[in-house]
Amino acid sequence: MTIQPWPIARMSHSALAMKFGADRADLMQWALTHGDPLADKVARRIAEGDGDLATALDLGLRDGLAALDRPDPDLVALLEDVEQAASEVDDDLFDDGAEAFWTMPPAVHVISLSVGSLARVYVSPSIAAVLSATGRLVDGADARLRETAKWLGEAMLPGALRVGAPGYIATVGVRMLPAKVRYYAAKGGYDAARYGTPINQVDLARVWIDFTLTSWQAEAALGYTFTSHELDRMYRLWGYIGRLLGIDPRFVSGITTHAAARRMSELLDAVTGPLTAQSAILAQATIESVAVQLQENTKLPVWHGRSLLRQLTYRFHGHVRASELKVPPAPLASPVIDATTAIIRARRRRLRNAPEAWAKMTGCNLSELRKQLRALAETA
Repeated sequence: MTIQPWPIARMSHSALAMKFGADRADLMQWALTHGDPLADKVARRIAEGDGDLATALDLGLRDGLAALDRPDPDLVALLEDVEQAASEVDDDLFDDGAEAFWTMPPAVHVISLSVGSLARVYVSPSIAAVLSATGRLVDGADARLRETAKWLGEAMLPGALRVGAPGYIATVGVRMLPAKVRYYAAKGGYDAARYGTPINQVDLARVWIDFTLTSWQAEAALGYTFTSHELDRMYRLWGYIGRLLGIDPRFVSGITTHAAARRMSELLDAVTGPLTAQSAILAQATIESVAVQLQENTKLPVWHGRSLLRQLTYRFHGHVRASELKVPPAPLASPVIDATTAIIRARRRRLRNAPEAWAKMTGCNLSELRKQLRALAETA
């Protein structure tokens, strides 16, 4: 097996081995130089005009591999991978594994997704470089946020991740996007010698960490904490989602606590590299986009929403990282955030002790999520 060169803009193999051990350094070398072979083969052929394969992929996701007549070997490998992952999930996890997600209003997820998850995703210089190559760093921010929120909401609905269900189809669809990007990046000006394979396994695993650990810690900072049981189930469900997204099991399997996620995050951060100017542009464009969305959904004035989001960026990521992203601080927003968080925490404690009220609140949030997903679908 040929070992590909270590990307020059990442921490060196020797430095990584000294800190984490030779085995982990070898894993990172593989991860930095590999994308998602199963999805990449299918995406390349579709990008090159294989319409029959695209049609078969859609049918296979909706009705399963067994529904295909004489399926293409590349498609068989991809569908066997995702269907095998689904077969290993406890059935009840499909029904209510995401229950903790429903215990907060959809607007909270927009905040944790944007200035929580995506702000940290954009720290990756390789991801920022790929997005920069599209030429839509700023004007594409709103569409990226809405598309990501739509996918996340669909995946978190009850039963949505069973084979053939909308969240399952959407998640495998999300898996195909980086595969498509890798195909076109290889033809463009992406610097693989500097950063490694475009949207490689390190990048994919970092995104997974940001949609779990980073997002849930951001929500906890707003007062929306989870119990250890809720976290365990959410991590287990997201372990399956990671498999659907084409992430190597070595990065997601067995992670069921924040402590385990932090250990993996530390390893991934070590080889991420310093952020670039594009990272700051992406973060700032996201804040502007979310401020507008908050006005649409909550009637909060854009200027007020912008201030809150800027200050939350400092709370979620710390002063150093927020400053690196060139997000202006908004200390006057802190008293509002403090007061709101205290109210949320107190209300959450009270409702947890009243099962009927807790169930009613959860049901209302789930109904609002479905309503917003219908609205997003109508505007797509």
